[in-house]
Amino acid sequence: MAANVIFDFHGQVAVVTGGSMGIGGAAARAFAEAGATTVVADVNEAQGEALAAELRGQGLDVHYVRADVSSDEQMKRLMEQAHAIKGRLDILYNNAGVAIGGEVVETSEADWQKVLDVNLGGVFRGCKYAIPYMLRQGNGAIVNCSSTQAINGFMGWAAYSASKGGILAFTRQAAIQYAKMGIRINAVAPGTIMTPMNEKIFREAEDPEALIRLWNEAHPIGRFGQPREIADLVLYLCSDAASFITGQTFVADGGQSVRGE
Repeated sequence: MAANVIFDFHGQVAVVTGGSMGIGGAAARAFAEAGATTVVADVNEAQGEALAAELRGQGLDVHYVRADVSSDEQMKRLMEQAHAIKGRLDILYNNAGVAIGGEVVETSEADWQKVLDVNLGGVFRGCKYAIPYMLRQGNGAIVNCSSTQAINGFMGWAAYSASKGGILAFTRQAAIQYAKMGIRINAVAPGTIMTPMNEKIFREAEDPEALIRLWNEAHPIGRFGQPREIADLVLYLCSDAASFITGQTFVADGGQSVRGE
């Protein structure tokens, strides 16, 4: 079902980081279809411009802004540009992230810093520069993308799990900080979603088919999730239907986290 059948974001401005593909691309498309002026923020210029052009070709109001979430300056400029489009900033989906595997003793200092700076630092910078605009208008909705790895233990993902766990703590703190000021902040924790990031992991595995089977079997529902399934949850959390919800984490993992094994 198209997002605009369920949600109506006409007159609102939404920013999606990591918005050129995967979950971010699905969310950017869904917000645009639901009427939002949508800003696709990503370091991948070719992919970001292509998505924005495709959606504009459908008569949707979509803009691409190059932004590296690990850069304080670029995130500040992103929010300035997004706000300048219509003089408001209503929605932020902090989706951008990187996945670098490795257990504790084999994780390099450089990889540790990169994962935390992009995944957790990107959420911090997005909120840091979006919230002041939301405070001035008296409302706003933010969703931060975490992972089931923030909740359950996974072998071989030390830095990634730490970064995604930090997002949950940060989300709770920020939600409490700004709840009385009209800003709602929540998190989503997807299970395995068929995104380009995960496709890369499969391609580089010694036995891709075996890994795919293993990851499928880890989800009681029997399959991976699709990016649009997470995007629809994000839209719900940013909509008026979720007006009494803040500081929460919504797990969408096909039952993985409750399988009891």
